[in-house]
Amino acid sequence: MTKKIAVINDLSGFGKCSLTAAISVIASMGVQPCPLPTAILSAQTGYPSYFCDDYTDKMDEFRKEWKKMGESFDGIYTGFMAGGRQIEKVFDFLDDFYTGDTFLLADPVMGDNGRKYDMFTPELLSMMKELVRRADIITPNLTELCLLTDTDYRMMKEIREQKKLMEAIGQMCRDLTGSRTSAGPAEIVVTGICYTDQTDGVRKVGNLAVAGGRTEFSSFPFIGESYSGTGDLFASMIAGGRARGDALEDIMELAGKIIELAIQDSAKRDVPRNDGVDYEQYLWMLAKQNSGAGQGKA
Repeated sequence: MTKKIAVINDLSGFGKCSLTAAISVIASMGVQPCPLPTAILSAQTGYPSYFCDDYTDKMDEFRKEWKKMGESFDGIYTGFMAGGRQIEKVFDFLDDFYTGDTFLLADPVMGDNGRKYDMFTPELLSMMKELVRRADIITPNLTELCLLTDTDYRMMKEIREQKKLMEAIGQMCRDLTGSRTSAGPAEIVVTGICYTDQTDGVRKVGNLAVAGGRTEFSSFPFIGESYSGTGDLFASMIAGGRARGDALEDIMELAGKIIELAIQDSAKRDVPRNDGVDYEQYLWMLAKQNSGAGQGKA
């Protein structure tokens, strides 16, 4: 039977992010994405003008209808949340559909490069911390990891030595995972870590996974461009890989390669950053044979 992931995120007509990215990526991995829109936008919010139809009050209707249908999910994947009320709706969804055979991946979208997004509020942070505590795996960038752990982002940017930076990020992750006797994600993948490789002086960007007392790090040369939706693409690949049973380090490495290739192509063609990367031509790399049964809750 085909694995299914409920994807709770917004849908943007332009920008190649959120549900647009998740649906294409997860489907290419042989997993069925079941979208639950939190908002419908004409274009993602990085554009100078856009229309947004808030779906907060409609999220319950999806939940009720899917429950009436007797549906179940192998995974639940949450992305952009416009505010605390939407996270409350997610909690209601988890009460109905999150079981011992379901994983929860939360992408705690709140900011990037040390800057908080416009929708950020202390209430959103508080609610996001609770969602993260209930998740099995989370995919924050460094800014979001700092927000979740009450760490000063500027302090992290001042760490120049690669080894010390990775140690500091690893400790922040362990602070979040805790002992797993109460609450906290079992797996954390920190994305978009920019640093200068001390062996060759090359500027690079990497992803660090912390799970089960071990760490895995993969990195690629920094192209020099930051595009909309790359975090959504990465989290979607992690979610799809988890559903079909891929090892975390394997899908993390593959996701990094695909996004690197897509960024390279987009930079060569001078694609505007708000438009997102041209990743579609690399989706075939995700369509490999099923690597095993889906994993349940850690």
